[in-house]
Amino acid sequence: MSGIHLQLVTKSFNGTTVLHGVSLRVAAGEFVALVGPSGCGKTTLMRIVAGIEHADSGTLRIQGREATALRAGERDVAMVFQSYALYPHLTVAENIAVPLAMRRLNAWQRLPLLGGVLPGTRAARQGIAAEVAMAAGALGLGTLLDRRPAQLSGGQRQRVALARAMVRRPAAFLMDEPLSNLDASLRVQTRREIVAIHRRAGAATLYVTHDQSEALTMADRVAVMQAGRILQVAPPREIYADPAELRVATFIGSPRINLLPAEAGTDGAVRVAGLPVGLRCAARGALTLGVRPEALVPAAQGLVARAEAVEFLGESVLLHARHESSGTPLVLRLPPEAAGHLPQPGGELHLAFAPEAALLFGPDGARCRAELAVAREPALV
Repeated sequence: MSGIHLQLVTKSFNGTTVLHGVSLRVAAGEFVALVGPSGCGKTTLMRIVAGIEHADSGTLRIQGREATALRAGERDVAMVFQSYALYPHLTVAENIAVPLAMRRLNAWQRLPLLGGVLPGTRAARQGIAAEVAMAAGALGLGTLLDRRPAQLSGGQRQRVALARAMVRRPAAFLMDEPLSNLDASLRVQTRREIVAIHRRAGAATLYVTHDQSEALTMADRVAVMQAGRILQVAPPREIYADPAELRVATFIGSPRINLLPAEAGTDGAVRVAGLPVGLRCAARGALTLGVRPEALVPAAQGLVARAEAVEFLGESVLLHARHESSGTPLVLRLPPEAAGHLPQPGGELHLAFAPEAALLFGPDGARCRAELAVAREPALV
């Protein structure tokens, strides 16, 4: 199979298991973001694909070739690090050219003086220079080729690292938190450049990040990882709207999803604080009901809550409240024009949501599939 295929990979350090039988496929031409909190094992998994670390068990295939035991230099992957990893004494052009020079010039041809007079060196270096110029131009580095890393901004250094990876035309790109050292505005610009590089190259791309906004905006599919296990792999919209379990629902989304204690009666009807929510499920007993901040709205009747604070964000307003019955904190994301109509801190309000916007989870965190109830009594709609 082309692309990257990890199967049942495990890894331990000093007796502590970091990866618990992880399996993941990244197809050729696909961009998969591996997202999770710090310490969940995502960088270790990336280093195993790169050949920097070796798995205790499991298999790795790259472009259909068994790569589990291959050395890093034999895997035909290009890695972009958080720290840029540029050579400070080389120019931008020389940094970008490093992988091409290592691949196309022998040890004698790479020598500064003698190499220039050896047969074939001149033509090889001209070809390398042409490809370096092309990669640099694609990333807006054409006027910076003679500068050294110390003369560049953080964003420019990151683009040099990207160009160096791109120029290799590898079977796979591996990117480990490449934008974490950039300011917010530069991150937005650079992530567009990374996606454009990926599309031009057509290679499998595995992108590690703890920033869910990067994962959701850049990836074809998102893999959510926690405690050394991949919980769900799905397209960004599905990960957000249809999480497979509670841990995925709470990690993805900002502000975080609202969670309320709920209960399914003997008839399967779901209620929150005794109020029906217009859903039925096969489960019985205690449940957790999740509703995204943009789906929870002030209403004439519904859940009773107390306003605590209002945050104006420009494009939206966040209303922080607390469910009166359970004491659960709640967040509503509302349009900016709602700011003038919200209660003052301490004021009472009623909250409602459409039944189809609610997510149900069992005591073990697993998703409970529900269906719309045929209402015999008013619901929180």
